[in-house]
Amino acid sequence: MRRRATGTAHRRSLSALATLAAAGVLLTGCTAAGKAGEADTASGKGAKDQTIDVGLVYSRTGLLAAYGKQYRDGFMAGLDYATKGTGKVAGRRIEVTEQDDAGDPGKAVAAAKNLIGKGYKVLAGTTDSGVALQMAPLAAQNKVLYVSGPAATDAVTGINAYTFRSGRQSYQDILTAGTMLGGAKGKKVTVLAQDSTFGQANVAAVKAVLGGQGAKVGSVLAPPSATDLTPFARQVKAAGPDLVFVAWAGSTAPALWTALDQQGVPSASKVVTGLAGTASYPVFGAAGSKVSFLAHYFPGAGGGNAVEKAMLDAVAKAGGTPDLFTPDGFTAAQMIVHAVEEGSATDPAAMAKALEGWSFDGVKGKEQIRAEDHALLQPMFVAKLTGKGATAKPELVTTEPMDKVAPPAKPSAG
Repeated sequence: MRRRATGTAHRRSLSALATLAAAGVLLTGCTAAGKAGEADTASGKGAKDQTIDVGLVYSRTGLLAAYGKQYRDGFMAGLDYATKGTGKVAGRRIEVTEQDDAGDPGKAVAAAKNLIGKGYKVLAGTTDSGVALQMAPLAAQNKVLYVSGPAATDAVTGINAYTFRSGRQSYQDILTAGTMLGGAKGKKVTVLAQDSTFGQANVAAVKAVLGGQGAKVGSVLAPPSATDLTPFARQVKAAGPDLVFVAWAGSTAPALWTALDQQGVPSASKVVTGLAGTASYPVFGAAGSKVSFLAHYFPGAGGGNAVEKAMLDAVAKAGGTPDLFTPDGFTAAQMIVHAVEEGSATDPAAMAKALEGWSFDGVKGKEQIRAEDHALLQPMFVAKLTGKGATAKPELVTTEPMDKVAPPAKPSAG
């Protein structure tokens, strides 16, 4: 497996990522452009005849750079695992070209068009939901296989026949949160979020999922620019909900959790949010031990199965640190290798068919790509944080099997 150079890496701001502690955030340099199709003087054949060219479009820089690195580390480890260390599938070498989208849909689309113009048939990546929703139509228009990464938006599922996902979606987060209610019917749920596309999408999802199960769902939305969050914490407490679903992203997260704790919200209601990456654990402060976490993944959540162990060992050996979105990259690599091996090295439609209905052993356990809409069915986890600040760490409370947290089927748009 050969990787094209990507230019000098930029500093990544982990301090900004430490504040990303929301369910949807579990939701996300210089561009790298290797030359494709250079002549092979020994064989007389173009390089493309000997390779599977994969375009990896992800956030190498920008707010989600740390998450992008987790994804990229997992992807490289997954390729090594899925090809049994050969870097080859169907007799062809896998060659990866990395492109930085910096969390910008425009940059992602430009990078993807550039790769497609060079003949790339396989694209992967994307941590940010807004980026994924621009990449998916492009994949369908150009008939290339696109495996989205950690982007959590439900809209990616079923969007078209060429788009798949290697991470979980918001519906699975919310179904996991619903398991903590002990039955949604007749319960009162308040969604606390920012008044943004991300926040509004979480409100809509909770209404669709838990509201559809009989819960009464309301919301408290704060302007993204708000820094004094005490009034919003008070609104939540005054509503008297059975469950508070927090979907929050950005640098104000520490202030939010302090306000909630000071207003006694975790003592009055069950508070649920997504468990983000390791850097976010100290964000919760004193509230951390009082909050229930729906977890996409944290190291060890898979119970130490063989695939998880392979990922953890490989990433650590390469000098990385396994975290929240490392499995999404690993799974994407598994999917791409399977698509080529069982489908085609050159025909994305055949690749897609090979993935539909595929069941496999993943980092999180047994997983399956649902044929009708390409949803990735997978286990989800409920966790708690023990310790505070730098000593905070997650502990597994329960594992929800993939069937219990499966989103409703949404047939592909074609």
